[in-house]
Amino acid sequence: MTEALRGLLLGIVSLAGGFAVGSAFVALLIVLDLIPRLVQLTRGHRRSAVFESAILIGSLYWICADLFDWTLRLSARFLLIPAVFQGLFVGMFAAALTEVLNVIPIVSKRLKLKPYLLPLLMAMVLGKVTGSLVDWLWLQP
Repeated sequence: MTEALRGLLLGIVSLAGGFAVGSAFVALLIVLDLIPRLVQLTRGHRRSAVFESAILIGSLYWICADLFDWTLRLSARFLLIPAVFQGLFVGMFAAALTEVLNVIPIVSKRLKLKPYLLPLLMAMVLGKVTGSLVDWLWLQP
C-alpha cells in the first residue's frame, strides 16, 4: 500500500469518526433539550442565540486546541476560571441527563429517600466539585 493511499484512507476514517462524534454530540444536545432548558432556567429567551453560539465557539475552540496541540503554561490560579466554566458545563449536562431520564425521582422513590433528597443532592454536587478540584489541582500534570 502506497503512502498516498494510506494517507487517503486515514483521512477518510478520521473524517468519518469526526462526523460520528459530532452527530452524537448534536443528537445528545437535542435529546436532552439542553439549550432550551438553559434558556428557560435563566429566563434569557432573547439571548438564546448567545447560548447556542457559546456552545458552538467553545466546541470549535477545543477541537482546534486538541488538533493543533495548543498549550498554555499558566499557574493553577489562572486555570480556576476555565475550570469553573468547564464544571458548570459538565454539571448542567449531567443535570439535564438525569432530568430527562428521571433518575433522581425514581431512585429516591424506590429507596425511600424522599426526606433525604436535599442532603443527597448536596452530597452529589459537593462530591463532583471536590473530585474536579482534586483532578485539576493535583492529578493533572
